[in-house]
Amino acid sequence: MTERLVLHEYAASGNCYKIRLTAALLGIPLERRHYDIMKGETRTPEFLASVNANGRIPVLQAGDRFLPESNAASFYLADGSHLIPDTSFDRADMLRWMFWEQYNHEPNVATLRFWLAFVGEAQLSPGQREQLPAKRAAGEAALRLMDEHLERRAWFVGDSATLADVALYAYTHVAEEGGGFRLADYPAVHAWLARVAALPGYIPITA
Repeated sequence: MTERLVLHEYAASGNCYKIRLTAALLGIPLERRHYDIMKGETRTPEFLASVNANGRIPVLQAGDRFLPESNAASFYLADGSHLIPDTSFDRADMLRWMFWEQYNHEPNVATLRFWLAFVGEAQLSPGQREQLPAKRAAGEAALRLMDEHLERRAWFVGDSATLADVALYAYTHVAEEGGGFRLADYPAVHAWLARVAALPGYIPITA
């Protein structure tokens, strides 16, 4: 890629980490621009007008164009690389897991981490506190499904790591941070996390 790539991010976010990890695995340099979401820095008129009118991060800037949504940005970086499967079915299956991550995994596993580890339970609204048991149950169901899938294979799609693994790794590996999940209860997931962390070019979320 020849254009200047800038990641507008909040470093502790797993969604932002997906993009950094994708770039690292592919040896693609990224500039990083940090915003403190706890201080509302993605809701300023300047951010809304120039980066993302939806007021959210991550946003990948490629030259003078801006691409929100973590999985879309990761796909943009990985298009044509070994992280995208060769066959049409496997590419679609990869996207299936990436969609599932955003609709079944992230809203539960990631939300509990944010609410409990970053916001704090005492600061949650009554409505949010009421949602805690249901989100924990849904997060556990997601981890069980992942564990059952990985009992039969090393990676989510095909015979090597793809963007499906990157997308699911981002919030799974930090699921114990405030969410009440025990990754040791999911041995296949636990082994898969180690395989992802051993990939050439891997960087931790704290890098």
